[in-house]
Amino acid sequence: MPSPADLATLLEPRSAVHVDFDTHWLDFASSRWTGSIGRDVGLVELCERCDSVELWADPRPNDQLVLVWLLDVLRPHRHVVAKLSLVQTDVEIGIYRGESSAKWQLPALAVTDERLELASWAWNAYRAPTPEPCFDLLMQDRSAIPQLRAALIALLEELPGRDTGLGATELRTLDLIADGVTRPRVLSSELNRERGVFDFQETSLILDGLVYCRSPVLAGFSAEIEAPDDLQARDSRHRDSRLSLTDFGQEVSDRELDFSQHNPIHRWWGGTELTNERLWRWDAESRTLVAP
Repeated sequence: MPSPADLATLLEPRSAVHVDFDTHWLDFASSRWTGSIGRDVGLVELCERCDSVELWADPRPNDQLVLVWLLDVLRPHRHVVAKLSLVQTDVEIGIYRGESSAKWQLPALAVTDERLELASWAWNAYRAPTPEPCFDLLMQDRSAIPQLRAALIALLEELPGRDTGLGATELRTLDLIADGVTRPRVLSSELNRERGVFDFQETSLILDGLVYCRSPVLAGFSAEIEAPDDLQARDSRHRDSRLSLTDFGQEVSDRELDFSQHNPIHRWWGGTELTNERLWRWDAESRTLVAP
């Protein structure tokens, strides 16, 4: 997770600290979208200039995380909160043209103290050093943010599985390849459609982790890409490669072997550092959290 200081800097008005690209929240915004507002304004300053502000949030897990983060950021600014409303949908708003979605007659929910409290709770839970606060949140009333529960479950499913040691997206990757989906590009698209937790670049890194490890479950990539941010090399490899299960991968796919028993584990789930010695697991059958 980015540090609280880095996240705060991201949303501040542009200054000398925003030298590198992708360090200001409007770096990816086209001037066609921002118009006379420009691309240097901070989030709070922008909201202060508006008569009203609608937050439109897709149901995908990462979008729900961004939503609770922004609500937590804006919570202390009561003059801004008074202008806020929330629009939630069951579909991805981002796949539609702005001209189209602007015509939707969707209800705008007032941003109440209840919603702000739930957002802060969810954001702090995801940043916690264990997944327990997120799991505990499932037991509470989350109706104030309608899409939050489904997002939390999808995120918890990405913890290593109790029987396989793989997260839901990793395990679904093996299943798709076993069913004949061997092109990385098609795999990434299918995983994005089905799971919706990781973007293309993140899915690519997941594939790397399943190929380049002590006991690989996948084969079919040529050379390992030295620079993780070399998007051109990664795109070329995704275009040309065909993936297959190794014998070990077939056994993991069949739920007979545990990936984590044969490979080092070191990755992050929100604020939780996962290692072989400290491996929080998700039991998909009972939908319960298993402590190390």
